[in-house]
Amino acid sequence: MATIERLNNVSHKDLKVNTQRSAQLGDNVMFSLSFPSEFRSAQAYYPIVFHKDADTGQLYPVVLFGFQQQENLFLTDDKWDAGYIPLNVARQPFSIGLQDQQRVVNIDMDSPRIGNEGEPLFLEFGGHAPYLEKVSGMLETLHHGVEENKGFVDCLLEFKLVESFTLDVTLNDGSQHQLLGFYTINEDTLNGLADAQWATLRTKGYVGPIYMMLASQAKFAELVSRKNKLLNLS
Repeated sequence: MATIERLNNVSHKDLKVNTQRSAQLGDNVMFSLSFPSEFRSAQAYYPIVFHKDADTGQLYPVVLFGFQQQENLFLTDDKWDAGYIPLNVARQPFSIGLQDQQRVVNIDMDSPRIGNEGEPLFLEFGGHAPYLEKVSGMLETLHHGVEENKGFVDCLLEFKLVESFTLDVTLNDGSQHQLLGFYTINEDTLNGLADAQWATLRTKGYVGPIYMMLASQAKFAELVSRKNKLLNLS
């Protein structure tokens, strides 16, 4: 269970954060939240699909790292084997909080990343260390990205562009797997939109992210390849 505290240069002045990548540090996740302005970077490495929040029913875009819970096929030899790490992963163990209507940086004190080794958070006399400045920038971008998601998803739902899908995967050892519970964009419906609807998508800046999501589906083959490679090593 997380213990969230507002970050400050008194209580946390000596804390350091391990920025390496491994399952032991919490990177063994199947997927992670994304947002339209991140799609350009993410689609080069990962499939981007929609996931539905079980509590709220709200759809939101995610990048996929594996086919089952606690599987991240991009973790190899304690490294993240891709040229881009999504911000919602990279910002751990930090998050944005609110205090007096102002955004503040929170930290999860139960995170395995917290300790006496790694990147310092504060300078000797209390100022932000470069790593914390970088994290603050990530959190700000992520905050705006989450806000961006609602308008993006609502518009796609209004135009009936979102559909559920099932991915059937047969691995080299003959085992079969199904990826369920995710959603994608219906290309037939997209191609059949009226001119006014296309104009709305262009005005809102959604055309690029839509096609990046569609293009990212080619990365399912990369996930299968990584899964097969893992089987060959076992």
